[in-house]
Amino acid sequence: MMEGIFYFSVILVLWTYAGYPLVELLRSRIWKRPFQKEPITPSVSMVIACHNEEAGIEKKIQNVLSLDYPEELLEIMIVSDGSTDKTEEIVKRYENKQIHLLCLPRGGKAPALNAAVEKVTGEILVFSDANSMYREDAIRNIVQPFADSSIGGVAGNQVYQKSRKKGIASDGETSYWNLDRILKKAQSDAGNTISATGAIYAIRRSLFMTVPEGVTDDFVTSTRVIAQKKRLIFEPEAICFEPVAGAAKSEFGRKTRVITRGLRGVLFMKELLNPFRFGFYSFQLFMHKVMRRLIVFIILLIGILSPLLWNHAWWFKAATILQILFYSEALAGLLFSKWGKKAPKFISIPFYFCMVNAAVLVAVWNILRGERIKLWSPDRLSVDSSNDSLSEIKPVDDNEQGKQKVPS
Repeated sequence: MMEGIFYFSVILVLWTYAGYPLVELLRSRIWKRPFQKEPITPSVSMVIACHNEEAGIEKKIQNVLSLDYPEELLEIMIVSDGSTDKTEEIVKRYENKQIHLLCLPRGGKAPALNAAVEKVTGEILVFSDANSMYREDAIRNIVQPFADSSIGGVAGNQVYQKSRKKGIASDGETSYWNLDRILKKAQSDAGNTISATGAIYAIRRSLFMTVPEGVTDDFVTSTRVIAQKKRLIFEPEAICFEPVAGAAKSEFGRKTRVITRGLRGVLFMKELLNPFRFGFYSFQLFMHKVMRRLIVFIILLIGILSPLLWNHAWWFKAATILQILFYSEALAGLLFSKWGKKAPKFISIPFYFCMVNAAVLVAVWNILRGERIKLWSPDRLSVDSSNDSLSEIKPVDDNEQGKQKVPS
């Protein structure tokens, strides 16, 4: 009985991390759903919600002002969610016909986004984080797919910067995002990408619906496009540069909050899990946002069963030893983090894997006890504009490496 459960558990883990991604990649080669792209310039409203971003908000404004898009067609709405530092003072220095500031009492990101969207007028809404620096052609590239009436939303390409100042969590996060970016492209080629990242995504204003509290706003807002029978696609050339993860302790807290809100987002958008209405996308959503998260419980089960089956066969001994080695590397990563040392990749990846799955356990507990996370605070590193960090940025497509530009 225990052996059967062990084998089934291993199959589930292999399917989640290897089998499912392979199916996505193969499907994208077989099932193509092309869409029209044109060099259109619709009116765009960029919404930037922030809280206590004095360290980077001026750099963000300067980045936005340097974008290659007609000034009269690009409206910038910066909404301050009860900032108590100099964020609002800095933004006020730049206020004009293009840049607007909306000051709100502290209430959370969802109410801030809702209030901002009520004020803007653009045909296309672009949502951005305050610490995300856009490549100069990002807006032009993200609006091109809207030339196709079937496209309701476009997820941009978030690229992590490399820096000597990064923490141990950054290598693991970068590796994870590189894989996730490949899957986003495959999903988009065959239908819909799962969801967008808050650093850079756009939707038609007509499809925007009020964001509920306690969920990941970018997930809910972008997947509502699919719920309204429009496509959500990934545009690899709509590039923004994002700072890498910070210290492991703060990154664990951030992951816990993101996953808690993300799981609540899936519960809120549970209608999308109905394959009779949304076809293959429902399977993608389940695998990507549910199975990939909850697989931690299967991993824990394997960790319990393999030593209990030690004497049954050599492969149970091998499985136990491999797990001990893997978790020892993760523990070594934790020590590197505490010492403030840079860890080699063979240690940082196991560490990041274990950190994320530990955050899932805390997030599930948060869901079970009904905790809602409504407020957020910036806790990432600022974007490093030094040459040594930006020159090492790797885009989604190796063939496009020579085309990337450094933001102003």
